[in-house]
Amino acid sequence: MFMNYLSAYKSGHSTETALVRVKNDIMMSIDHGGSVLLVLLDLSAAFDTVDHNALFSRLKDIFSLLGKVLKWFRSYLK
Repeated sequence: MFMNYLSAYKSGHSTETALVRVKNDIMMSIDHGGSVLLVLLDLSAAFDTVDHNALFSRLKDIFSLLGKVLKWFRSYLK
């Protein structure tokens, strides 16, 4: 069974609650004799070599991202 743990930006959901849910689902699967495969992606360095000003310009001009969304990208890349 594939589990999707997208809980960001939902009221009442935090990193902590997402981790508790993941751990609980892993433990439940093991308790029921199931297998577990966990894939984690670290994107922290993915944008280190990208010119941020050029990226923001493209996000704005090509994808029409403005306001809070563009601010979120700027904050993420800081």
